[in-house]
Amino acid sequence: MNLYEHTIIARQDVSPSQLKQIEEKYSKIVEKLDGDIVKLENWGLMNLSYLIKKNKKGNYIHFKIKADGKIISELEKNEKIDKNLLRFLTVKVKKFDLDTDYFMKSDDKENHSK
Repeated sequence: MNLYEHTIIARQDVSPSQLKQIEEKYSKIVEKLDGDIVKLENWGLMNLSYLIKKNKKGNYIHFKIKADGKIISELEKNEKIDKNLLRFLTVKVKKFDLDTDYFMKSDDKENHSK
């Protein structure tokens, strides 16, 4: 099994319940094909560097997945036809960084380190 980091950017106008459905939909695809989601992070609504399909912002969802390549191709096949998604990216990694939280607010970091 290989290790992958998979990030999805959903449209800015999807509701929190739709966002939860998107997370569940792609989690089920991975689990149905005997993959393992090590960590799922919702990074929230962030600005995009440039307009994508007339959107200035996007909801970021990040998966850390232990799976075979066929599972990733199945994920991406489903994401290409999903109208709620703007972009997706999969990167194969050697090991996961499960400790660092890159999108924690700076004041949360101070409270977290105390």
